[in-house]
Amino acid sequence: MQQVSFQVVDRSGAARAISIDVNRLTIAGWAGRDQAAIEHHIAELAELGVKRPSTTPCFYRLGSELLTQAEQIDVVGTKSSGEAECVLVQSNAGLLVTVGSDHTDREVEAYGVTVSKQVCPKPVARAAWRFEDVADHWDQLELRAYAVTNGERRVYQQGSVASLLPAADLLARAPLAEGAAMFCGTLPVQGGIAGMDDGDALELELHDPILNRTLRHAYRVRALPIVE
Repeated sequence: MQQVSFQVVDRSGAARAISIDVNRLTIAGWAGRDQAAIEHHIAELAELGVKRPSTTPCFYRLGSELLTQAEQIDVVGTKSSGEAECVLVQSNAGLLVTVGSDHTDREVEAYGVTVSKQVCPKPVARAAWRFEDVADHWDQLELRAYAVTNGERRVYQQGSVASLLPAADLLARAPLAEGAAMFCGTLPVQGGIAGMDDGDALELELHDPILNRTLRHAYRVRALPIVE
């Protein structure tokens, strides 16, 4: 179980602090609507030795203690990287949506996708929205990620969540009880999947163009040495 705390911002801009004991974490994989885009992402990972999934979408069950709202995470080596995703969290105040990163060890991923996800923390933002406030314009939400390497910032991911399966579809396939969280899939990266070195950072954004607001989170990697 992992406790996370959010400033939940409603349509008016008013915020309320909510703490949630998350006891179940799921990562939705291969969750695109466009089969060509799914094949593109599969091809990206195939270059790293990752086997094709048996089904799409699929749902990886992970330990909830992986969730973190810290600004720095520890990983082993320099072969891991993050991916911007919408994250749904079921609370006693209703369903919330925030932005997070499915940080994954790409070297381990060639051995086993579930294992590669379990060995890395999963950063999430400290602010969230009520799902009901964005449900009617979900497809217009925009995900962005910026990679920061040696002080240089570049676009890593950018696009509408309309290319991913709707949240309602994912929830129908994998319902969330109170205390459950789910990462909802990601977008293709620009320039290929790159490992993060010590000190590299990833900036995450979920933008709502209808209500003109943005959820943000950024975190830095501390790469721990691999002892042979």
